[in-house]
Amino acid sequence: MRVTVLHNLDHLSAGPGQESREDVLRVAEAVARALRGAGHAVSVLGVGDDPLRALAALRGPPPPDLVFNLCESLRGDARGEMAMAAALELLRVPYTGSDPLALGLALHKDRAKALLRHHGIPTPDWWLLKPGDAEQVADPVFPLIVKPAREDGSLGISFDSVVGDEVALRSAIEAVWRLDQPALVERYIDGRELMVSFVGNAPRRVLPLREIAFGPAFTGRPRIVSYRAKWIPTAPECLDSPSVSSVLPRGAAERVVETALHTCDVLGCRDYGRVDIRLSPEGVPYVIDVNPNCDLHPEAGFARGAAEAGLSYPALVSTIAEVAREMPRGDPTAAGERSAGAGRVARADQLLLDG
Repeated sequence: MRVTVLHNLDHLSAGPGQESREDVLRVAEAVARALRGAGHAVSVLGVGDDPLRALAALRGPPPPDLVFNLCESLRGDARGEMAMAAALELLRVPYTGSDPLALGLALHKDRAKALLRHHGIPTPDWWLLKPGDAEQVADPVFPLIVKPAREDGSLGISFDSVVGDEVALRSAIEAVWRLDQPALVERYIDGRELMVSFVGNAPRRVLPLREIAFGPAFTGRPRIVSYRAKWIPTAPECLDSPSVSSVLPRGAAERVVETALHTCDVLGCRDYGRVDIRLSPEGVPYVIDVNPNCDLHPEAGFARGAAEAGLSYPALVSTIAEVAREMPRGDPTAAGERSAGAGRVARADQLLLDG
């Protein structure tokens, strides 16, 4: 099979998020190596300041049999992830990962939360404040966390994002506004942070649950996965926040997995992805983030969960490539059938339980 590994090339752009954009190069190399090892003819294509040039290359001749889509942004703008998926749809080139609608909904966090709330899925209360809004959060109940409304990779999130009074709240909102986007103000849930990952469509295979183990660097500080915790390897908060195997009572694990699968169905996630959940002390699984095309770095939590389930990294990459070709992209009937059956079967997958 001819496979093109597509990735963004905006890592050279200075400014916020540069470290996370650089990571996609390492992921692209790892994915290409795994696919070549499986016997595929692989090319790697970077998308720079002229996306049309990359799209022209994808038209061939001959066009690839599959695009392994790792494009997360264009020109430093995370909304480019959705745009590239839409372009692949128009080209009718099979590609891995979620479609533009799912990617766009997950990126625009307030819209994703509104959909989840409509479908009865727990997500923390929230307010959206656009740049320049004079209106404050009505009757705030602290603590709150302030996030960029349309970013991923924890960009714009630091210890200062969790606030306990109105002065800190205004400061955190204005910090997000400087990123030229609205601020999402959310009720802060101080609980266990769990990651529910899946691969496949019908059925979705749920990988063993993982969670963030917050260490000494978080003593007296908010237990959050900040940008530094994700992308600055020497930062104390990065060293002290590994993802580890999670062991939950059976009932709690089932609630967490059911919530994550329902989330994937509502947003239309496909092929692979991850849902981040905060489990409150009362046992409520709150969805705090959805990552349809999550990080595929060999050392990331997704790959580690796959290894725990018996899928080596090369096998994981090959599985994603295979499931992406199960049904034609852009076929609404097939997509509906796939989505309807995915959750039911995945609920039977093995979880890490303590009995």
